[in-house]
Amino acid sequence: MSGASVLYDVPGPKAVRRNLLLGIVTVLVVVAAVGFVVYRFAVTGQFDAARWNLFTYSLVWQGMAQALWATVSAFLAAAVGSILLGFVLAIGRLSDHAWVRVPVTVVIELLRAVPVLVMMMIFFYGVNSIPGSTFRMSAYAAVVIGLVLYNGSVLAEALRAGVEALPKGQKEAGYAIGLRKSGVMVFILLPQAIRAMLPVIVAQLVVTLKDTALGFIITYPELIYYAKYLSGQPGRPLLQAGLIVAVIYISMCLILSGIAKWLEVRTRRSPKVLHHVGNSAADDESTLTEVIALQGRAGNLDAGGGPR
Repeated sequence: MSGASVLYDVPGPKAVRRNLLLGIVTVLVVVAAVGFVVYRFAVTGQFDAARWNLFTYSLVWQGMAQALWATVSAFLAAAVGSILLGFVLAIGRLSDHAWVRVPVTVVIELLRAVPVLVMMMIFFYGVNSIPGSTFRMSAYAAVVIGLVLYNGSVLAEALRAGVEALPKGQKEAGYAIGLRKSGVMVFILLPQAIRAMLPVIVAQLVVTLKDTALGFIITYPELIYYAKYLSGQPGRPLLQAGLIVAVIYISMCLILSGIAKWLEVRTRRSPKVLHHVGNSAADDESTLTEVIALQGRAGNLDAGGGPR
């Protein structure tokens, strides 16, 4: 199909004017809300130089840099761990063996049901309060483990959905060329599922980045914890510290989204991907599915001595 989408009709002149009007009204409402907030900040003296004086000291920014590194280090470890755990759980969830699939499904649903903060508190306060135990879990380890378990289970479901959304011919073609199930999963299904679910994976990694802020409740010295510490200093710059931390978080999320967009564009322009992409619905099938047709033709030639 060229042009119109099959999901909705092309809007007419009235619909175009209505959508334009709704867009203008929405923008005006948002601008008015932001303007009101800025006005209240100005009226209450939040922009006074005295309230921002604390941030003129280099030691404050050194502490901010250390808190930023604590946030980034926890996120990087949690992101890698979540992706690895997601792959393992997704493969187990797709297993043909019930003794593997059922326990993995129970684990995934259990991990998804428990809030991240509860996991962090269990690992930090619960493990460290075991009587007679000499093992002590750090706040960093509790934050990373909690993020890995929760986000890994969510990514597992995203990868499973991506694999099951692929045409059945992909799997059948892999078996036809002699691949085992592990080879079909690793070389055929998972790469396509990752490309299809890349926006979901990136969105979950953004959630992982923001959830590192929950670590301040268990005294992990990340950005929110440091902002709370600064709010207790002379002048009590709670709002100012919060605004700076918010800008840092927004910047990191935008950078992460930009990297994901770059990967998506690079993947689409890859010759290996372009080889499988056509202009019609029939071109959505991978070249591997053509192996079946070729083998069928060869079988017909061998059986009948010529084309049927």
